[in-house]
Amino acid sequence: MATPDDPSTDPLPAAAGDQRPPRPPAKRGGDAPRRRKKAPATGQPTGKATGKATGKATGKADKILRVEQRTKTVAGEGEMVMLPSLAAPAWEFVHPRCARRRREDIAEVEAMIEAGETEIAREELVWLLSECPDFLEAHLQLGLLALEEDDPKLARGHFGRAVELGFRALETVGNPRPLPYSLPGNRPFFESAKGLVHALLESGRKGMALDTAKKVAALDPVDPLGLLRLAAADGGKHG
Repeated sequence: MATPDDPSTDPLPAAAGDQRPPRPPAKRGGDAPRRRKKAPATGQPTGKATGKATGKATGKADKILRVEQRTKTVAGEGEMVMLPSLAAPAWEFVHPRCARRRREDIAEVEAMIEAGETEIAREELVWLLSECPDFLEAHLQLGLLALEEDDPKLARGHFGRAVELGFRALETVGNPRPLPYSLPGNRPFFESAKGLVHALLESGRKGMALDTAKKVAALDPVDPLGLLRLAAADGGKHG
């Protein structure tokens, strides 16, 4: 249940009207969120599911983020993820159909950013969200753009929205665990959470950053992105 101090419930800043000129890239430590190099997408992860999932009507799959139970093997994103040692099934986010159909658009956005066309990329991402509000990857990319432009407040809004959507989907099925980062469908959520922790630290909200890190790390105790270590950094120094 969200609380008034939950950073993920803050209103999403109106990025569509943000026409400020790009700032120099922020000087961030080695733990700061960074863009990941991704192989071309091969489709939504598939595998054996138990049938437990959010969304009571099939039509909700078009635009609503869901979560499903997985067994030992999941195929997706051009890779095979083996989970033979799990004592219980794992859970994975199932991204809405509108997001899966627009993965090539995200690749184009990343190419625009590489070419320095950040304003065009931002406009494309805002348009993608207008068509698909639960598109976690679009929220993640907008948050990364804001961090690169040294705007932690705006980044907090974008990352926080992605994290909020993830927790909402989990709450629908009783907050199941584990939710391993190793499953491809879960990575945008965890990377957005790392961005949110970083943005909170940059905004001087260390307590909220630590609370967020603890809440997210509980979903995958391995904490592969080092959220707890990042949140415990002193004075906003994350290197």
